Amino acid sequence: MKILITGGAGFIGSHLLQRLHGKPGLQLTVVDNLDTGCRDYVPADVEFIKADIRSQELAHCFASHHFDAVVHLAAQTMVPFSMDHPREDCDVNLLGLINVLECCRKYQVGSITFSSSAAVYGDNEHVPLRETEPLVPTSFYGITKMTTEHYLRVYHEVYGLNTTVFRFANVYGERQGAGGEGGVVSIFCKLLAEDKPVTIYGDGEQTRDFVYAGDIARALEASLSLQGFHVLNVSTTQETSINQLVAYFEKAAGKKLVVRYAAKREGDIYRSFLDNRELLKVLQLQPEMALPQGILQTYNWYRQEKGGH
Repeated sequence: MKILITGGAGFIGSHLLQRLHGKPGLQLTVVDNLDTGCRDYVPADVEFIKADIRSQELAHCFASHHFDAVVHLAAQTMVPFSMDHPREDCDVNLLGLINVLECCRKYQVGSITFSSSAAVYGDNEHVPLRETEPLVPTSFYGITKMTTEHYLRVYHEVYGLNTTVFRFANVYGERQGAGGEGGVVSIFCKLLAEDKPVTIYGDGEQTRDFVYAGDIARALEASLSLQGFHVLNVSTTQETSINQLVAYFEKAAGKKLVVRYAAKREGDIYRSFLDNRELLKVLQLQPEMALPQGILQTYNWYRQEKGGH
């Protein structure tokens, strides 16, 4: 199976490569413009093409490879950036997407897997959120994810492109930048490694559903042979407060975190966790990594990489 991973040099892409690399019968190609990705995250024997998903170069790549499947991870992932730069956010996340989809159609790719987000639900109190909930995103980032899902649905209905949409909860793990929706974990890692205080906006009782990137990679792999059109949450269904997250970090590091509380930020969602029954039903899959263990692994990696003490 020939697989293209867009954004494969990024955080989630690196975990997927770690999982797929060296497996018999798989031929991997990574396309990444390295704006936020890292070339070192792509194994030396995996084909790497430095290109933007909006470029004409993408069509040349599709024409010469005849891919069976595409895992589309390349995106603008920062919610605050999307609010300040809606045009650029749209350009990457929608025009880039259409370029990918047109290549899939023209070069007869069998399936595509897309990394959507809990952001499509907006501030919805009907937790745990199921895939059938109305989509009312509260950020431009969330709007581009929601719109992408509709494009994918129509490409499936009109052109028969097998499609899996994964709505990720708050992803965390090794090699994560300080941005994105799960970025609070990497921010805490950095500050704790540098013995700096952390700032929590609000009372710290706001909750998130933290899912380990290795479990995300398992789901992505499982989707490669899926037929039809599917929209699936990838989550733990565990509701974790930011205060509890601090406690996990303190245990992992063996020291206290200095915590400062600040005023709640406008637009922040208070409770967020996702139902994952459909994931179990369709792919017989559930995340395995317990959050305390995942935090320990992530913190230890960060401390070694960044030279913290």
